[in-house]
Amino acid sequence: MTGRFKAIFCAATIAAAAVPAAIVYAETDDAEQSAFREAVKFGFRGQAIQGGVMIGDAPAGTRSLSFDGNPVPIDDDGKFIIAFNRDAGQAAQLVATLDDGQTVRKFINVAPRNWHIEHVNINRRARTASESFKRRRAPELARINAARSAMNDSAGWRQTFIWPVKGRISGMFGNQRIYNGDPGSYHSGIDIAAPTGTYYVAPADGVVTLAATSPFTLEGNLLMIDHGMGLNSAFLHSSEILVKEGQQVKRGEPIGRVGSTGSATGPHLHWSMKWNAARIDPILLTGPME
Repeated sequence: MTGRFKAIFCAATIAAAAVPAAIVYAETDDAEQSAFREAVKFGFRGQAIQGGVMIGDAPAGTRSLSFDGNPVPIDDDGKFIIAFNRDAGQAAQLVATLDDGQTVRKFINVAPRNWHIEHVNINRRARTASESFKRRRAPELARINAARSAMNDSAGWRQTFIWPVKGRISGMFGNQRIYNGDPGSYHSGIDIAAPTGTYYVAPADGVVTLAATSPFTLEGNLLMIDHGMGLNSAFLHSSEILVKEGQQVKRGEPIGRVGSTGSATGPHLHWSMKWNAARIDPILLTGPME
């Protein structure tokens, strides 16, 4: 972590025995108790829902934070971000460790989504990757994973996200087919149909972590942006990429043009987002397209 981040992490697992005794309010008046309770509360903005994102405020005096056992960085003003995978379970837990060693726990109920699941009475077509495909794909995946693991000092994660391009939504996040009981992969992003060459813009501030100079096998001309704190965007099938790796971009700045490179049946922008390992639904950050 650099810049404004607190690069302080709690242990991945906190044993129950290590939790201090309950906070005692004896010998304090009601006003003091009320003030203390408010100070050790979490604050949240966003939805605790599958595919959702929440921006939080850590309790006063938090020195480290974990989410389901994994460390979460905290910004200088106590703000942080968490997200829920498309298939997240119904419960999650935040644990803040305070400067005095006490811990504050917050249990979160995660709302399920009614995903569009299509059952088809055909068998899923078996695909065997050729050796040449595997050789080409391996370095592509390595670059994608490296881009996703980048941690830049960007504050884009704190912003209200905008649509990178306007058009007909041709594919929704989370959609999935079941082939005779055999689940296929769910759709990992949102597809926006637009004519080839249409400009698309950065949905929030960030740093370019991958800008393909030649088409990837599946993604085509792939662009990835780190919005900070583990939140990143990927834009697939571009006809042209207008930015370079390491470049800082601002929300609303043109960064590429829509295309159909890679594995695509027509011109569209596939926009996918992840927070660490969690795949999230972009529409929950932007709201409906106007």
